[in-house]
Amino acid sequence: MLSVVNDGGITADSLLIDEIVREGARRMLAAALEAEVTAYIAELADQRDETGRRLVARNGYHQPRQVTTAAGAVEVKAPRVNDKRVNDATGERKRFSSAILVRAETTSAQVKRHVDTHGGPAETVSPAYGEAFDPVGFKGLGSGS
Repeated sequence: MLSVVNDGGITADSLLIDEIVREGARRMLAAALEAEVTAYIAELADQRDETGRRLVARNGYHQPRQVTTAAGAVEVKAPRVNDKRVNDATGERKRFSSAILVRAETTSAQVKRHVDTHGGPAETVSPAYGEAFDPVGFKGLGSGS
């Protein structure tokens, strides 16, 4: 069988197969996210407010985002959940958190975790990050502080 190879040594057939695999991964991920949200909402369907409305309901989709899989990067739109339940102890709203798509950490949280884990002089951490951790008075995050 004759095949056309591009400059990178990749055949047109392998590009097609890669695209099929990525599309399959995207569809499976989308189906898993839908099932996860559906199960979460069904589990809490009996919880209602004083007017009889559900406290937990679907609310469209989040913005599409790139997720890296073994098949390559795929774009997914995660279902959005509106959870109006309130934690009695803290007074904060409860939130749905997907076990499939992990929420991205903020850069400052990553820096803080790194400094907490590895230590280091406070001078190696930008004062802007320090203020995010201690807005009242940044005194440094290093192990010597």
